[in-house]
Amino acid sequence: MQPEAVVSQLDKLGSVAAWAAVAGFGLLILYVIIKQFLYICRPNEVLIFSGRKRTLADGSTVGFRPIFGGRAWRIPLIEQVDRIDMTIIPIEIKVTQAYSKGGIPLAVRAIANVKISNNPRHILNAIERFLGQERAEIRQVAQETLEGTLRGVLAQLTPEQVNEDRLRFAESLADDVEQDFEKLGLMLDTLKVQHVSDDVQYLDSIGRAQIANVIKEAEIAESNAKNEANKRSAEAKARGEIARKDAERAIVQKRNDMRRIAADFEAQAESELRRAKAAGEQARAEAEQKLQEVRQKLEQIRLQADVVLPADAERRAQEFMAKGEAAPTEEDGKALARSLELLSEAWAEAGENAKDIFLIQQLEILMGTIVKKLGALKVGEVHIIDPGDGSALPNYVAGFPATVTSILETLRSTTGVDVTRILQPEEGSNGAAAEGTQPPAAQ
Repeated sequence: MQPEAVVSQLDKLGSVAAWAAVAGFGLLILYVIIKQFLYICRPNEVLIFSGRKRTLADGSTVGFRPIFGGRAWRIPLIEQVDRIDMTIIPIEIKVTQAYSKGGIPLAVRAIANVKISNNPRHILNAIERFLGQERAEIRQVAQETLEGTLRGVLAQLTPEQVNEDRLRFAESLADDVEQDFEKLGLMLDTLKVQHVSDDVQYLDSIGRAQIANVIKEAEIAESNAKNEANKRSAEAKARGEIARKDAERAIVQKRNDMRRIAADFEAQAESELRRAKAAGEQARAEAEQKLQEVRQKLEQIRLQADVVLPADAERRAQEFMAKGEAAPTEEDGKALARSLELLSEAWAEAGENAKDIFLIQQLEILMGTIVKKLGALKVGEVHIIDPGDGSALPNYVAGFPATVTSILETLRSTTGVDVTRILQPEEGSNGAAAEGTQPPAAQ
């Protein structure tokens, strides 16, 4: 880097440092000025800015201004600031040989709390009188003022008033000292009377007299109470005796009334008993009659259940059985009649072939009958004598078809049904007989 650039940078740094120093010094001066000329007033104090004249609301002019709380600026070289403490100042008041109303010397001990007044009108008096003084000096002034006022208040009250009504005594003292304190710029915060006494034992004498009066009144009250108690006891005893006699008479009367009521109840109960007994007899007779009626109805029901109903049920059962037995016969008859009706209708429709068709339908039954008859034939031991040409056995076997032929001939001769002719159709008929349309010799 060139020397000229370094010098330039150093000059810039020097300028910045100079300006920083100037700014710091300015801030320090500003802090000092604020610290020196800005005053903050705490809640328990008053700031007094003196040095400049100020016109009050009443037109008067003063050379100071009080500040109650907050903050304010002091004009340098012109104003001066002082502080006045507004915290309470406890003061013990002791007054001896203070003559009360009636000339009785009293000794009073009290405690008071005094402070600088916060009233803007009265603070001016405190500023003029106590600015720059110590709290001990303010306490001394307030104490002497309170003691003087206390003596003046005691002179207006009797020892009894001071001792018996201390609250009123403290209020009177506060009212009397208020005007003096306003002139001083002070304010009486609290005042409590702690002790009141006297050297001539006046209060003790009053107490003894009051105690004696109390004792006397108590004895009188006790005597009166005893007499009143005896009187009340005698009256109560007399009233009790009268009440006892009245109670005895009332008891005797109540007993008589009770006996009369009991007799009435017994008579009424007896009458009700007889009435209930008669009603019970009548009810029992009526119940017996109803019971007989019920028994008669039950007997009728039992007779009907045991005899009439079984007989009726038997009769109905017989009727139903007869109807049940006759039903198949009737239905069979109806079915047979219907079948015959259908058969006649079929016969009429068949025309000339009806007889042959019927015979063909019955052929199975006829053949079954013939076979059954043949099966019933029993052949015992048979001796066959062959003539030597071997024809005996064939002739014997051929006898069985001859038997069938004989039976069929017998059937034809008796019924006119020629089974052989029916089963043998005519030549050239092409099986018409087999189909049942044109049976031979069906007359």
